[in-house]
Amino acid sequence: MARKRYLKKTPLKQAQELFLARIDPSKIYNETVPVEDALNRVTAEPVFAKISSPHYHAAAMDGICVRAEDTFGATEFAGRKLTPASGDSPKPSAFAYVDTGNSLPAWANAVIMIEKVRQLDDGTVEIFESVAPWNHVRLVGEDVVATELLLPRSHRLRPYDLGALLAAGHTSVLVKAHPKIAIIPTGDELIQPGEEARPGAVIEFNSTVLAAFVREWGGVPVKYPKVRDDAGLLKQALCQAAEECEVATIIAGSSAGEHDLTADVVAAAGELLAHGIDVMPGKPAVLGSVAGKPVIGFPGYPVSAIVIAQEILRPMLEKFLGCAALTYPTVRAIVPKKIASHLGLEEFIRVTLGRVGEKLVAVPLARGAGVITTMVHADGLLRIPSLIEGLNAGEEVEINLLRPPEEIENTILCTGSHDLAIGVLEDRLKLRHPGLKIAATNVGSLGGLLALHRGETHIAGTHLLDPETGVYNVPDIKRTIAKTPVVLVHLAQREQGILVLRKNPKSIAGLKDLARRDVHFINRQSGSGTRVLLDYELQRLGIDPTSIQGYEREEFTHMAVGVAVASGLADAGLGVRAAAHALGLDFIPVGKEQYDLLFLRSFFESDRGGQLMEVTRSEAFKRAVSALGGYHTEKSGEILYRQ
Repeated sequence: MARKRYLKKTPLKQAQELFLARIDPSKIYNETVPVEDALNRVTAEPVFAKISSPHYHAAAMDGICVRAEDTFGATEFAGRKLTPASGDSPKPSAFAYVDTGNSLPAWANAVIMIEKVRQLDDGTVEIFESVAPWNHVRLVGEDVVATELLLPRSHRLRPYDLGALLAAGHTSVLVKAHPKIAIIPTGDELIQPGEEARPGAVIEFNSTVLAAFVREWGGVPVKYPKVRDDAGLLKQALCQAAEECEVATIIAGSSAGEHDLTADVVAAAGELLAHGIDVMPGKPAVLGSVAGKPVIGFPGYPVSAIVIAQEILRPMLEKFLGCAALTYPTVRAIVPKKIASHLGLEEFIRVTLGRVGEKLVAVPLARGAGVITTMVHADGLLRIPSLIEGLNAGEEVEINLLRPPEEIENTILCTGSHDLAIGVLEDRLKLRHPGLKIAATNVGSLGGLLALHRGETHIAGTHLLDPETGVYNVPDIKRTIAKTPVVLVHLAQREQGILVLRKNPKSIAGLKDLARRDVHFINRQSGSGTRVLLDYELQRLGIDPTSIQGYEREEFTHMAVGVAVASGLADAGLGVRAAAHALGLDFIPVGKEQYDLLFLRSFFESDRGGQLMEVTRSEAFKRAVSALGGYHTEKSGEILYRQ
């Protein structure tokens, strides 16, 4: 009998492209599952926080709660006595005992650690130091603010993501269903594990290995009974598997021997795409389609089967789910700024990672113990040993990854001014290019420009108004980073104004009212575009910033300003209309401003830069941003300046 020959040995890359082009992710339906059962599932849509976390002002320590102003003047040499509180509006110098996590009474605004409280015999206590307002208090929204983007679509849920979902008010989540992968072992020689291993018998373990890979990569393995070396029986099993599952796989019988039937059976039942792939081990693989369902014929040798699983099955499942499978190697990266650490404590720093040019940059995230959302955004953990006091800017460190390396390489670092449109941009980007991700760090517009200059980010969000010319961004780019090759792209025009409670209880009409003694303000940080706009308008109106109560208190995002107003920490703050809309606040317009993205020119000219520009100019993105409220996107994606 003549030996069969391979139809054609296909290069691996070509085989992958040929096979993956037939994969239709829309064939996978979505389902809602309880958060407790959602580990390793993949989100089918972006998830937004339903409630703020924490949703009340909570004690961060065991101790006593007080009015901060009642502690002023206390020193180690001159203590201050406090008496137990009674009623909802206790007299001055009152206190109440609280445990960690307790809600603070409405009259209290600070907590003193129990270790720093002296109990007196008559029930009063004595303290020996003053405390600032909100000392040892977890404020409303410290972790996440209601309506903020919590998780993007096509995101594989990890243990800390589940905690974040529950903390943000979700008990269920919409996820993509597990693709069902049929596994059909073939061969007269196969026996089951545990059976007598006589000469010529082969213990069938490939199906168990492949099933484990399927589970690890997000699918559900469906193991079929062994099929003998019979073309009719194999075709029957294959057609049944194609009817019942999203993918059918056959183990063994893919080579060119007398009893290697897989290629002929696939061709007879459907379409044969490739018989033989130019890779070793793994060459005698079969790719095809039956009833519109993808089919993989694995070589019988276990290592060959594993190679084909890694190179064909895994990317196929990733395309179905729109998400890369989990891996956890270590990488070397550069820290862009000095990181302090406590001597004597081994510390793990959450970081976001992105490659800028040849440099892998590790950007530290917030280090608060209660801020679970930093784990949602973290790409890896940086361990600082107990005998080191910290790291210097530019130092190379080792990172334990929490995401696959390919995701890190496809991360776009966005550093600069905060804007809600960045979350929309990431969602639309992931919809078109599921492998890409935007990691945003909010340091203000000027901080973003300087990060670009140092080569620590790909893009910077900026809305810096030049007071002399009334022009946004270009004058500051020329002054600050004149020699850095950049491209300025318009993202949106947005409305800035004063955020106040519903029905405006303080009757604030405009910026002049911020100087009233009964109005408490919450500011943005120095260097942010919003702060520049405020200072410009105050100067134009002849208002002394020192006359504004709370001018010195700063937040880093519009949502943080909004939640400070919504929770009663301030009467007013300057922010975008979308933040007011999201948090149910009233909005007093101050003016419109230009919010742009500044690209490193090398990134702008790269494939990822082109993909980002494609999304920025899309009508879908413009509609989604406009729906936030207070945004105008007619010119989104226009190039404004190059240098």
